[in-house]
Amino acid sequence: MQSIFRSIPTEMDYKGQKLAEQIFQGIILVSATIGFICGYITEQFGWTVYIVMAGFALSCLLTLPPWPMYRRNPLKWLPVQELGTEEKKAGDRKPKRHPKN
Repeated sequence: MQSIFRSIPTEMDYKGQKLAEQIFQGIILVSATIGFICGYITEQFGWTVYIVMAGFALSCLLTLPPWPMYRRNPLKWLPVQELGTEEKKAGDRKPKRHPKN
């Protein structure tokens, strides 16, 4: 059962995060505008709330899962470097210079 959950990708790159944020804000803005207009015309505040909630649900469905469109630009990490086991000797270090006042 856990192997199924491990196979699901959970990462999103930085450009994908920016795209998800723009989509989220756009859907919320459009649904709020449409909701306000419909509520104003019908004189029912409930319509405004329902339309905004539907827009919120749609935006969550489109932006919260890490869809493949949000993973197009993966980061290129540097290769792992092994640290040497030898420690620097006290004579090899440069003395610290403190600025004079």
